[in-house]
Amino acid sequence: MVSSTEASPPAPPHSSGFRWIQLAMGIVCMAMIANLQYGWTLFVDPIDAKYHWGRTAIQLAFTIFVVTETWLVPVEAWFVDKYGPRIVIMFGGVMIALAWVLNSYADSLTLLYAAAVVGGIGAGAVYGTCGGKALKRFPDRRGLAAGATAAGFGAGAALTVVPIASMIAASGYQSAFFTFGIGQGLIVFVLALFLRPPSHAAPARKKQLNLPQTKIDYTPPQVLRAPIFWIMYLVFVMVASGGLMTAAQIAPIAKDFGIANEPVSLAGFQMAALTFAISLDRIFDGFGRPLFGWVSDNIGREHTMFIAFGTAALMLLTLSTYGHIPLVFVLATAVYFGVFGEIYSLFPATSGDTFGSKYATTNNGMLYTAKGTASLLVPLASLVSAKYGWQAVFVIGVALNATAALMALFVIKPLRRAFILGKEATATAPAAQDARTA
Repeated sequence: MVSSTEASPPAPPHSSGFRWIQLAMGIVCMAMIANLQYGWTLFVDPIDAKYHWGRTAIQLAFTIFVVTETWLVPVEAWFVDKYGPRIVIMFGGVMIALAWVLNSYADSLTLLYAAAVVGGIGAGAVYGTCGGKALKRFPDRRGLAAGATAAGFGAGAALTVVPIASMIAASGYQSAFFTFGIGQGLIVFVLALFLRPPSHAAPARKKQLNLPQTKIDYTPPQVLRAPIFWIMYLVFVMVASGGLMTAAQIAPIAKDFGIANEPVSLAGFQMAALTFAISLDRIFDGFGRPLFGWVSDNIGREHTMFIAFGTAALMLLTLSTYGHIPLVFVLATAVYFGVFGEIYSLFPATSGDTFGSKYATTNNGMLYTAKGTASLLVPLASLVSAKYGWQAVFVIGVALNATAALMALFVIKPLRRAFILGKEATATAPAAQDARTA
């Protein structure tokens, strides 16, 4: 472990504004990879209608994508530390474009799965790099910066859901894959040219009792040996599994409920229930990530987790009971995604608070692999729904979120505080003894 109490070099006058510009470019890059995950649900049934591979087999591509995207982030983070963010994000832009071009030509499950691997590598390169940069540049506002960065990934699909759905209807899903794949990859590649690695860290703000932050920079091997890391990992998996299942299956769920094309009027807008739900989900997801990140900067990470996870459980319970009502389906899924997406701001911020800034990109990348582990449960949702119905899937999600809410408050909070205070006391005791001896 490395002490991080040394004073940072003075920042140049423009640095405060410059870090916000860099953050904004990272957010746009994240928005360009959002459709790889959140736009996928629009393609499932069109692919099945053409090739009749079955939803479960097609959704395996989604799982492969998420596993590849998450489990390789620590490796990609190593490349960022060695070669800088620019080359890694440029590589990511090329890979995400290639992935959707391959999807447009995929006439076998093998090629569909290969495209998922390519897309996962590209998305992970972008996600891990942008997320790590935010944690390093904003130790004073970790929750807000991580949330804003993650918001690009959460809300990035909001503006393109309707165009993608329209292109699928008008020109076929292959044309949508090809056109949007090239466009998204090109934007990421160009923005990568302007990204810079953080040259210094902003000073952390005054210590708060409800927001404990370590003064020690833990190396990745040290983090992997810490029990608190694995408890956080478990809670991440519990919450992420429900959100990934809902994101991947929302179109099949709406169609099985018989409401996908039912018109819904809300706030002066009228759309088909499925299109309305997906659009609103992305907006709520996007706003929820920085909002809950900001809230956690003020009331603490675990208290915010308890609120968010508890609300998620309530919304899934609502869907299991009243999801067949179009308006309830639209509103409940919107609120659910509004509180689900915060895991991508709270857990990175909590990781940075607990394990320090120096190795934040890699440490957060290791924690982020929990999303990949959770994605392994997505195909199981199709099997459970086929045998017991979607209500059974929602009830499982309710149980996982409710348990996670309680664990955040009564397990993570005391153990994380003990870890930070205990390690700092151990690290500072020898120094204090040397001072007394001198």
